[in-house]
This record gives sequence, C-alpha cells and structure tokens, in this order.
Amino acid sequence: MSEQENGQTEESIWVDFKLSGLLLSDKVRELHASIEEEWDSLQRSACQTAAGRALWKHLIHDPVADVLAGEKYLTSFYEKIKKDRLNNAREISGVILAVRTLWFDSHIEAALNSFDGEETQVVLLGAGMDGRAYRLNCLRGSNIFEVDFPTLLQMKTTLLEAVTMTSSNGNQQPAMMARSLTRVAADIRDDNWLEKLQASGYNPERNTVWVLEGILYYLSNLHAVQVLKTIADYCALTHTVLLADFMNKSSTTLANSTFHFYSDWPDHLLPSLGFADVKLSQIGDPDAHFGLMDDPLNLFNRLRNLPRSVETHPDDGSPCCRLYLVKASGSPEKDIP
Repeated sequence: MSEQENGQTEESIWVDFKLSGLLLSDKVRELHASIEEEWDSLQRSACQTAAGRALWKHLIHDPVADVLAGEKYLTSFYEKIKKDRLNNAREISGVILAVRTLWFDSHIEAALNSFDGEETQVVLLGAGMDGRAYRLNCLRGSNIFEVDFPTLLQMKTTLLEAVTMTSSNGNQQPAMMARSLTRVAADIRDDNWLEKLQASGYNPERNTVWVLEGILYYLSNLHAVQVLKTIADYCALTHTVLLADFMNKSSTTLANSTFHFYSDWPDHLLPSLGFADVKLSQIGDPDAHFGLMDDPLNLFNRLRNLPRSVETHPDDGSPCCRLYLVKASGSPEKDIP
C-alpha cells in the first residue's frame, strides 16, 4: 500500500512524533534510567533497535516498541531522521533496520506456512527488545522462546508489566499474538544455553524457526560458528529453518570494538555446517526491498550492482559494507550436498 493510499504523506509520517504517556511515567523513566547506568553497549543496542521499529511505525506496527526503546533512544533516533530528511539524504536513518525487520517478518511467516499447520516453535536468539510475540498474527499457532541475558529479559518483563499496570488508566494493554511466550535467561556464548532452552520447554523434535537478527556479528568467530552448527545439527531431527543476517568483513570495520564475526560468503559457510538449502539476499533485492529502495543511486543498490568479491567501490574507494539476509533450512528427508 502506498503512502497516498494509506492517507499519509511522507511529511506526515515523520512529523507525527510524540512521546506516549507511558514513556513519561515515573516508573518507565526510572527503569530506563537504570538501563543507562547498568547496561553495556551491546545490551543498550536492543533499545536502539526498538526505537527504530517504533519510529518506522508506518511499516512496522509494533505496539510495545516505544516503551521498550525509551525516551532517550526514541528522541535521538528521531533527530537523526529529521536531519537526514533536511539534508535530502539518499538513505534515511533506520531504513536498513526497517528493511531487515520486514524481511525477517515475511520469512518467519513463510517458514511457518511451510510447516502445513503442524505445531511449531520459534526461537529468537539474542531476542533483545523484540516485540514480535505481540505483533505478528502468523505466530498464533507457535510457541515462542526468547533467549537473552538475564538482566535484559528481566528488564523487558518489568517494562511490559508497567504497561499492563497502567492500562487501567486509559492505555490499551498489548495483546499477546503468539500461542505461548517463554523467556529463557541464557548467554548464547556459554556452553549451557541449549540446556537452559530445553529445560524451559523447547522440544528438539518439533519443527522450529530459529531467528538470529542483529546478533551474530557481536559474537566471536568461535561462538558464532558453534551456535550455527548447533542449529544445523537439528536438521537431522526435524524440519529446521534458520533466518539470520551476516555482515561481510568490511562492515565489521564500522565499529572495531563491537563487531567481530563476519562472513563474506555465508551461502558457502552454512552448507558446510549441515544446512541443505540456503538462499541469500542483499538489501534492495526483490525480497528485501519493501518499496524503500527505489533510488538506483542509494548505497545498497550501488553495492548490489558490484560482484560480491569487490571489497572497495571503484567510484570512490569506499569499503563495500554489505549486510546479507539469509534463509537456510534442512530436514531429515533432505540430503546435504
């Protein structure tokens, strides 16, 4: 649906920004103040992601994103968007996040549909402040597991409880879309995260969609490959779908102290670990476009027109920073090539 068909103009989409009453409550402000004092940059990135989803609300309808993001991250993200629009930037802040989110949403739905109504599980590793359990209708028949740091999940639960407590004051309480939601306090860099997941009710023989959005590149190479291999091993037990995003090597230089794991060829890596079918997309490809990549000269379309082996752009010598969106799958019935 175009903006005009939806009764919105580009201008109205971005100027219609105001903080909800929930965000201005003493309880929510107190909780977010503790986030700033106690969390490291990796944990706080979960709030930044939620802020992006909240501000791109004309495409991502997330009823809990603003409360999970907090006033600071919403305001700073909005200022970046406003600055980009004033400067007529080819890529508005958050557009990558919007495309990435919509790609994962659409592929989660497609994967669940491929199970033909069988009972399914969706595991979000490094779930952060993800609100999919509250916004995706396709999850109604699925059991959802969110895996992340204990402190993060406890804060997320407390923030959502604050929403529930104030719903009697005129705010609408967010409705759970998923069949069930289980939060699993575990660090996927530890050897016992899978044991904790299974102890929380995960069934290794049930069809599963594994979602690793915005998490792999924060891990070391050893930990990232271990996690991917662990998931691949389930292909021998049941129908298994992996949805993940990968940075190439050049992208990790954007934050030398933050990003670690990369793969320039995840479509080669994943079959070597045990996945039978792998499909790779880049931002701007037909399934990773969503009407947001029309400018042929934007960064992402310029990169798509270059071979993936090219590391620096021939026009200006800038590094070719790519984000790959990857679906991989396997099942006991399929032979690994």
